[in-house]
Amino acid sequence: MLETRGIVYVDHLATTPVAEEVIEAMMPYFREKFGNPTSLHELGVEAKKAINRAREQVAELLNVGTPEEIVYTSGAIEANNLAIKGYAKAPGVSRRGKHIVVSAIEHHSILHSCKTLEKEGFEVTYVEPDEYGIIHPEKLAEAIRPDTILVSVGYANREIGTLQDMPALVAAAKEKNPRVVFHSDIAAAVGHTPVDVEGWGLDMASFTGHYFYAPKGVGGLYVRKGVRLKPLIEGGIQEGGRRAGTEPVPLIVGMGVAAELAIKEMDDRVNRLRRLRDKLKKGIEERIPYIKFTGHPEKRLPNHLSLIVMYIEGEAMLLMLNIKKTYTASGSACVSYALKQSHVLAAIGVEKEASNGSIVFSLGRENTEEDIDYIIEEYPKVIQRLREISPFGPENWDQFAKKADKFKNVQG
Repeated sequence: MLETRGIVYVDHLATTPVAEEVIEAMMPYFREKFGNPTSLHELGVEAKKAINRAREQVAELLNVGTPEEIVYTSGAIEANNLAIKGYAKAPGVSRRGKHIVVSAIEHHSILHSCKTLEKEGFEVTYVEPDEYGIIHPEKLAEAIRPDTILVSVGYANREIGTLQDMPALVAAAKEKNPRVVFHSDIAAAVGHTPVDVEGWGLDMASFTGHYFYAPKGVGGLYVRKGVRLKPLIEGGIQEGGRRAGTEPVPLIVGMGVAAELAIKEMDDRVNRLRRLRDKLKKGIEERIPYIKFTGHPEKRLPNHLSLIVMYIEGEAMLLMLNIKKTYTASGSACVSYALKQSHVLAAIGVEKEASNGSIVFSLGRENTEEDIDYIIEEYPKVIQRLREISPFGPENWDQFAKKADKFKNVQG
């Protein structure tokens, strides 16, 4: 629990609290070491060394052997835009083809980038997942053509927690078309579970610092040597000319320390949080009827639990939890204000009416057994109260269950 505020925060895939070690490391770069990394004097050289040291720390977390292949951005959304648009529009790329393949459950920053490119003459194939959110290698390969230039499949899904078999997907894509460039949005996984960018054979990978206890406003894109990009932001020599603009030195230093912290704590974050996650799942399963867990039961983020609660309205559920100082989400933070069905839940076959009751618990390093006990005690009370005042009941939901085989095993 975040003791200083007396809250239970289980929304770590919206953002994480900045670690104390990170804040401490950042502070000198706001005042004493405030130089611009492009300046040639001592303060500038000191700042340049600091961001290069952070590049090494981040590269180690991602398993990237050449730190210079890390390009700093403002976060994963910018990195995704740079990867998709920047590669598609890079010099000479469109002469090889104008076809792109992405999964249908990607983050909106990827899907919207693809929609923009479609308006400019590119063709995009959207590969559907199975009911667990898995993109199967053979299905991906079927979508790839001789004129395919780029493939993008995210490693971890923020809404349902499913992890993809990245080595198998990359191998299938490269076997079908050896010249294809493979990108992955790995933001939801970095700092929460091990990632292996080079081992998986990725050409590009997007991440953001505020998902792993670094400050908001900094992230990056791994770009394998030899992969061309047209910069989205022009007018400067920073980041090898791939992303102009004075680097935010304090934020970058903070992200480097956060990466180092993640490496040090990885075993605890994976094993302890998985145990807490499983305890939460068991507690909810035993106390709340008519629910359906989403995502793959085993191939998923260790700190992630997602489910559909029937006969209630999701926004009311979050508001009542908020009153109890328990903060979580009904889906991606980027779409939670949009009053429409999640494209991820739609893609895995969840009925629109059912998806209104979706909830995501994403745990973090400060969560404790007491947090889980509190949720197990209070969350069922919230659901019971909402169902008491809900206009929907089993007689209504039976209709939806009949239409969706995915709900044939609903507990009740």
